[in-house]
Amino acid sequence: MGIPAGATVTALARWLAADGEPEPWVVETSGSTGRPKRVLLPRHAVLASVTASARRLGTSGQWLLALPATYVAGLQVVCRSLVAGHPPVLLEDHGSFAEAAAAMTAEERFVSLVPTQLHRLLETDGEALRGFRAVLLGGGPVDPALRRRAAEAGVRVVATYGSAETAGGCVYDGLPLDGVAVALERDGRVRIGGPTLFAGYDGDPALTAEVLTDGWFRTSDAGRFDEDGRLQVLGRLDDVVVSGGVNVPAPAVAARVREHPGVAAAEVLGVPDEEWGNRLVVFAVAAAGADLDLETLREWVAQAHPRSWAPRQLVLLDDVPLLPNGKPDRVRLRGMA
Repeated sequence: MGIPAGATVTALARWLAADGEPEPWVVETSGSTGRPKRVLLPRHAVLASVTASARRLGTSGQWLLALPATYVAGLQVVCRSLVAGHPPVLLEDHGSFAEAAAAMTAEERFVSLVPTQLHRLLETDGEALRGFRAVLLGGGPVDPALRRRAAEAGVRVVATYGSAETAGGCVYDGLPLDGVAVALERDGRVRIGGPTLFAGYDGDPALTAEVLTDGWFRTSDAGRFDEDGRLQVLGRLDDVVVSGGVNVPAPAVAARVREHPGVAAAEVLGVPDEEWGNRLVVFAVAAAGADLDLETLREWVAQAHPRSWAPRQLVLLDDVPLLPNGKPDRVRLRGMA
């Protein structure tokens, strides 16, 4: 049984109002690739993020908490709302998303979601979504098709990139928030600097020293800058699967698979394989009435990418297993292969 969101809101209100500099707030990472880490977030880093976010969005207001308050995205929803002078509205206190949105009292309203939530809410609660000044979307890559659907429905989406170590999203639509610096290492690894950085990992000074260097946080993600200078996150560095001696970017393959009309949702991962070193596995949810098979998806991928990128296994699912924060449960997926 998790901690009720209301209890976390009360504790955060006290933490924000405390005299002096209180002890850092501890946020656990999702553990989507293994053991969760305990991230120490100073109050000044959280407040720097709150201020920069409001400046980028153009105003502050009331927030709807539709994510776990114990993770960094939920933490920031609560803090942004409290700093703006509004108690956050908690989805868990209402029967539906539309009821929670209707309970909001401020003129300017915001919500943070993960892509899976937005995909489902566009089907059921488009009118409620249109009432928000902005819908922040993070926790994973945002498919262009999903963003187009949102725009066509009149929903303003802002794609965010960040992590617990950066006090949440610190890059909005590819551009860093004011005060945040983004750089790339030679291998494409994304580095982030600025006032929103964490203080270290609780009980793990060795890992802290490895990723916090010279005022920069060395992420586990690969990226590049497009022609407009916007950051494009290509996926985790370990998402590049070496299969048969070929480097295959799993996120690019997943994005292509999701474009297939017979696919409702999909993830792509590499798993150890005796013949190939690693084999690329597609975990897919078929669209209603669709009949998916491996060869069809292999041909679909090969139409847009080298044939060596085509997946070698298909696992059909009723739903993609998710962690409490809405991210795919990669450990569980690998076990299914």
